[in-house]
Amino acid sequence: MNLPQRLRDPDFSALALAFLFCLLACLPLSRESVRPVFTYIAVVDITRSMNVEDMRLNGRPASRLEFFKAALRRALAELPCGSRLGLGVFTERRASLLFEPIEVCSGFEPIAAAIEQLDWRMAWAADSRVAAGLHDALEHAAGQTLLFFTDGQEAPPVNPRYRTTYDDLQHAASGMILGLGGLALSPIPKFDEGGRRQGVYSMDEVPQRSTFGLSEMAPEQIEGYHARNAPFGNAPTSGSEHLSSLKEDYLKGLAAASGLDYLRLEHVQDLGQALADPRWSRSQAVQTDLRWIPALLALIALAVVYLVIPLAGGGPVLHRFHVLIRRFQPKENP
Repeated sequence: MNLPQRLRDPDFSALALAFLFCLLACLPLSRESVRPVFTYIAVVDITRSMNVEDMRLNGRPASRLEFFKAALRRALAELPCGSRLGLGVFTERRASLLFEPIEVCSGFEPIAAAIEQLDWRMAWAADSRVAAGLHDALEHAAGQTLLFFTDGQEAPPVNPRYRTTYDDLQHAASGMILGLGGLALSPIPKFDEGGRRQGVYSMDEVPQRSTFGLSEMAPEQIEGYHARNAPFGNAPTSGSEHLSSLKEDYLKGLAAASGLDYLRLEHVQDLGQALADPRWSRSQAVQTDLRWIPALLALIALAVVYLVIPLAGGGPVLHRFHVLIRRFQPKENP
């Protein structure tokens, strides 16, 4: 059968087109287009209160840190190509960047893997100075858009005399504080060094008041006051600092003081919707990958050969598949 006759064979024509489209899909086909893109630096609180399981994922209880990872992975997949994401962690009073912003399409796998590996055991100290950590994160993100994820629990509690101020960083960065956690107090899980759960923290294991600096109360108002040995008195302390909840009012105050927005995350899709806000975008010319078009056309051509034509009366699909296999088998010598 010569070539013109073969071209009149629908099987041969469809297979030839499929082969041609597969070749085209191997070429670097793309086009330049202008679209909105985003650059974010995400810094997450990895202190122990983030292990509280008062969030829900797929209908089951989840820790605040686990919820954060699921929400950020989903938002990462929804960001347009050309956008970039950097990742950092916060504990004690410092924010540490794990990596500077990376393009989200070409770097999707390493970014997603880094998010998945985040763990409370990465913390280098047990304290949680949220306001100071936010200040440090703003310095890292100067001129960029910061996403600061936390439950807002200061540990130990803040001495009002020494509150962090943001006068030196007004409008240094744009962005949001994103609150995680329930509004009701919940126990904080306790783990050993191997990550095995060992119950929950009790009241006597967690500082219930600040003992830093000078008390905001006058000495005569402090029971058992001693200037050197007991500047905060010697009265037994009690409180609920061993329990944790989202400190929403406190975070709203930090957002107002630092010039950021505040958003409470209750569902994993909330983050992706927030990150699509045009306020955080900029227009950029990006290369759009077009290889999916010939790949799709090749798939359609193969579907014509192995589904459409057989169902139209050309014989069973399995029989035609066997015929195709035999075409490519070497012929035996007579």
